[in-house]
Amino acid sequence: MNVGLNEYILLSVLLFVIGFFGVLLRKNTLVIYMCLELMLIASTLALVAFSRFNGRMDGNVFVFFILTVAAAEVAVGLAIIVALFRKRLTVQVEELNSLKN
Repeated sequence: MNVGLNEYILLSVLLFVIGFFGVLLRKNTLVIYMCLELMLIASTLALVAFSRFNGRMDGNVFVFFILTVAAAEVAVGLAIIVALFRKRLTVQVEELNSLKN
């Protein structure tokens, strides 16, 4: 059985849509953060699929840079979430209103 480009793109779009709606609908900052990571993984899957389909390495190079940015995002994002939890004792988005006033 050979998996074609359409199946990879369909899976990538499905993962991206799940991540997008997770960011829009969830109230927990950790879940929102995981949904953002899911959207990044969906974009890397699409880039690898197009790169493999075209027989070039351009998409794989972009994936390397995306994963590098994602690793930095994990370090900074989790540090911000931990700092917010230590200060506010919650990770719920509705209760993090320090910029409202």
